[in-house]
Amino acid sequence: MPEHTLAISGLHKRFGQVVALRDVGFTVRPGELFGFVGSNGAGKTTTMRIVLGVLNPDAGEVTFGGAPITRQVRTRIGYMPEERGLYPKMKVADHLVYLAELHGLSSVDARAATQRWLGRLGLDHRRGDEVQKLSLGNQQRVQLAAALVHEPDLLVLDEPFSGLDPVAVDVMSDVLREEAARGVPVVFSSHQLDLVERLCDRIGIIAGGRMVAVGSVEELTASAGAELEVVAPQAEPDWAANLPGVTVVAEEGPRTVLRLAPGADDQAVLHAALATGPVTGFTRHRPSLVELFRAVVTEDGGGSRHA
Repeated sequence: MPEHTLAISGLHKRFGQVVALRDVGFTVRPGELFGFVGSNGAGKTTTMRIVLGVLNPDAGEVTFGGAPITRQVRTRIGYMPEERGLYPKMKVADHLVYLAELHGLSSVDARAATQRWLGRLGLDHRRGDEVQKLSLGNQQRVQLAAALVHEPDLLVLDEPFSGLDPVAVDVMSDVLREEAARGVPVVFSSHQLDLVERLCDRIGIIAGGRMVAVGSVEELTASAGAELEVVAPQAEPDWAANLPGVTVVAEEGPRTVLRLAPGADDQAVLHAALATGPVTGFTRHRPSLVELFRAVVTEDGGGSRHA
């Protein structure tokens, strides 16, 4: 399988008076799990549909392996839509064989791939059932199998974890890691930010149709600064007010919560606290992806963060 990078650059898209995308760009490297997150209506699905050729951008381009994505390349993409994209009255195994053959597999290879993915996703006992008779979670598993049955070179998944129970989430997470391990670039959107934080190599946050943050969780949370909780029983009020790169968030008796600007020295804070007397608590807290997401999507006119 060729190893190629998905590159999205300068995408603009307008629907009438609504600007859906504004200079959207990011890359997904071979073997990388890229989480694409944003509020409803932020532009995630529009971006994915442009990658797939369902929509044309007003400006910008999408390349795979340095070349534009042609019709032939699209047959090598595995796509999982957020909406159910299955034929409800078709039997599960027949459905997967049909889709595999549409992507160019021979009948023999299509049946072998179908058997493999039904077993991998715990659906073998439902192979003869109509799709409409499955639970929503099992329909979601079938949709993942449909995206994988032709062994794609690129995976684009829109809310793949929606409606799954914890066991199914673990199975799907393992499958995505396995696909990345064989060199497939994987980009998926999700509102389950704790899962994105745990699973992804890098993350892109989109808000109002533009990318407001791109990087690893560690890079992005580090760039957002950190908070310190200092417990100094003998400290005078406002002891930290004039420290460079430090903002006092809260003071409650001996407990002071401080926000550090990126690059601020927490050891300087500790020395200042010790100068007031004994320090009985000194805890550094780096924001979670949920906290970072809330911060960057509510910033007024804030600049984009790229790491």
